[in-house]
Amino acid sequence: MLPSVDTIDELDAMLSDEAVLRPAALDLLDRLGLVGLPVRRFDEGSLPVYAVGGDLVLKLYPRFETTKAIREARVLSHLWGQLSLPTPRLHATDEYGNGWRFVLMSRLPGLSGAEAWPRLTAAEQDRIVSESARMLASLHAMDFKPLTDVVGPTDWASFLRRRRAGTLEHHRANGVTEPWLGRIPEFLDSVPLPATTGLALLHTEFMREHLTIDMRDGRRLTGLFDFEPAMIGDPAYDFASVGLFVTRADPRQFRRFYAAYGRAPYDPRQLLAYTLLHVYSDLPLYLHELPSPAEPHLDALAERWFGTEG
Repeated sequence: MLPSVDTIDELDAMLSDEAVLRPAALDLLDRLGLVGLPVRRFDEGSLPVYAVGGDLVLKLYPRFETTKAIREARVLSHLWGQLSLPTPRLHATDEYGNGWRFVLMSRLPGLSGAEAWPRLTAAEQDRIVSESARMLASLHAMDFKPLTDVVGPTDWASFLRRRRAGTLEHHRANGVTEPWLGRIPEFLDSVPLPATTGLALLHTEFMREHLTIDMRDGRRLTGLFDFEPAMIGDPAYDFASVGLFVTRADPRQFRRFYAAYGRAPYDPRQLLAYTLLHVYSDLPLYLHELPSPAEPHLDALAERWFGTEG
């Protein structure tokens, strides 16, 4: 049985303690009738996640992440078999004990897109970009109304106002320094974001790490996973993640993504605004990993990361 965990700090302290986590995972699998299968902990992730045999994944959520557990289970159930490419199939979800919940789902075949990417040819990378764009388009076209009781926000405009109010605190806590920090409020004030727009079911972390690629002949995209942070909102919010984590400031590949998705490019300034307002925004990480302009100007940064010219 896992001990009660009620804060992020407590969870972080436990994540490296396999002496506690693994016996609980094995006990839970035993209760589910899954005995004798190899069980391997995934190295990355903010929650304990285990590969079970070759076809299943077990994900554990502490009490303070109950909403995410319920959300992910419902979204997986809603999406199964409905998109252009697979998403994990929900097999079981329930309480485990001491506030912990679990989701048992199918495992998508292949490597994560991030792991596979350096092994792909340029032509294969282009094809994966196009396939991922069609995947996102099919997600955004889904009817989200059956999920509104577990997937929010209930009001997109109010969500943006709350994020805007806490923007400086968020980025200061993440280590953003001057002159970038002081320029964020004026930039956000200058970028109109749609308070009412055609809303869609959002993944919110659409990135190579959450795509899977079959590395056998053909090297095709095999699916999309990790729906615990799903939201309902402006589709442009997902395109911020695309520019950062899929096309990674490559204007040619971003053009390709838009073409396969089937829409004209968004204003790069709008995508940078959503980047700054994103729940998991980490500007220092992006500045470290992606090319940035010679001078610290946010308009130039928007064009560098999210532009389609060049």
